Amino acid sequence: MRNISTILSVLALVLVGVLFYLHFNGNKDSKKVTEGTGANAPQSVRIGYFDIDSLQTGYEYFKDVLEQMKKKEAAMNAELADMDNRSRRRLQQLQAELQSRGQALTQADEVKAQNEVATMQKNFNDRKVTLEQDMQRTQLETITEVRNTVSDFLKEYNKTKGYTYILSYDPGMSLMYYKDSTYDVTGDLIKGLNEQYAAKKKKP
Repeated sequence: MRNISTILSVLALVLVGVLFYLHFNGNKDSKKVTEGTGANAPQSVRIGYFDIDSLQTGYEYFKDVLEQMKKKEAAMNAELADMDNRSRRRLQQLQAELQSRGQALTQADEVKAQNEVATMQKNFNDRKVTLEQDMQRTQLETITEVRNTVSDFLKEYNKTKGYTYILSYDPGMSLMYYKDSTYDVTGDLIKGLNEQYAAKKKKP
């Protein structure tokens, strides 16, 4: 499930790039726009962040859906393994049948056996593609739901916090080479999301 980390981290990279531009470009027009906003102009940029790894290990909903996906993947692999085993047994059976016929074996018998083997292979490949596509669709839907849940929560959370940006932090991908834990909102995020999820689970 590192896909979630990838999506959120890419968003973080974009936002950090915007910040670099705003603070280091030195464009006079940008300065004029800021000065022209009057008393409503922000005096400083406040940046909060949350740790992706901590979110994944601490968010109960994420852990639940991850467990569900593991079970779904295990069921998929078990079904494919069973199909493969049945195909192998049938192939061995066909080989034994053809050998037992000896001189009585006809070309029609060989063609029939080859067609049966080809059909088994096609059925296996078709089922494999269907299961993998279903798995990918489920993963994408889950990633989107988790991302939207986090985003919606942070919008409400930030109404009283006043951050200009809240970035995701992933040690493996982030451009954040230094972070002040004072602005770490991971704990608040996990606590709030878990309370939200617990309330949702209680609903009939």
